[in-house]
Amino acid sequence: MSVTLSDFTAYAPEIHSSQARFSESRKSLEVQTLGNEDQAEVVRYLSRRPIHTVCMVGYILDHGIVSPLNRGTFFGCRDSDGLLRGVALIGHATLLEADNDEAIKAFAAVKHHYGTSHLIRGEHSLIRRFWQDYAEIGKKPRLACRELLFELEKPPEIPGPKPELLPATAADLETVMQINAELLQAECGINPIQRDSEGFRQRVLARIEHQRVWKLSRNNRLVFKADVFSETPEMTYLEGVYVNPLERGRGQGWRCLSELSRLLLGRSKSLCLLFNENRVQLQNFYRKAGYGMRGWYDTIYLHPEAS
Repeated sequence: MSVTLSDFTAYAPEIHSSQARFSESRKSLEVQTLGNEDQAEVVRYLSRRPIHTVCMVGYILDHGIVSPLNRGTFFGCRDSDGLLRGVALIGHATLLEADNDEAIKAFAAVKHHYGTSHLIRGEHSLIRRFWQDYAEIGKKPRLACRELLFELEKPPEIPGPKPELLPATAADLETVMQINAELLQAECGINPIQRDSEGFRQRVLARIEHQRVWKLSRNNRLVFKADVFSETPEMTYLEGVYVNPLERGRGQGWRCLSELSRLLLGRSKSLCLLFNENRVQLQNFYRKAGYGMRGWYDTIYLHPEAS
């Protein structure tokens, strides 16, 4: 399966107000901004499908529903009985979970009022429906990527001594920043150090201070690194997995990832991660570390002029 930019060329609905209303089975759907008083209800709703909502739940557990650290605004879509039918985080990244097409349409309408999104990400079928209702006539995404969702519930046994992984410290900040910037540029073509150096530095430093960057160093050289983007009791989402090019092909990377997985599974029931479907070697790497495929995701990067 492959994805092209033309897969996401569609049309946009008309926008009538900042509170979008739609009919669905004779019920009205209303999108409203969510507040911290809604946290318990929202977490219950999102926790029905933890592998698909781990990032949104992680933001909420870390910062609350209303916080500049979320880099966006949480919206809820309710029916006429006041029941949640969808939740979306609309901001730098647009993420959503919804019960039905009408809720997706409602979020797409609200998204038109927010011009700061860098990307839209989610399950293939959900994002395809969202994009059909979001894109303006004739507009195309800057970049569209098909990704594989992999999950791990039990790590493989590691022969021999286990790698001695440690949380990164502030002394590792510059190295971690450079590696993560290179990974992001390879993924989407934008270097966050050049785009927002201070903001990127603060976000990486905060992750390090919360002991969510793990590493293995040898002879003052970083061998392995991985970031915990989001952590909940049900699911932990990993990103920024890196193996030093001088260490690749020696089995060190999968041993480190397997050991990290063992450590993290003491706090979450399962781990997950995403990577581009074209990275065949990565697929083999993650499978060797015990991960298995759970689905297809789409990430749409937006043009600056569309943001």
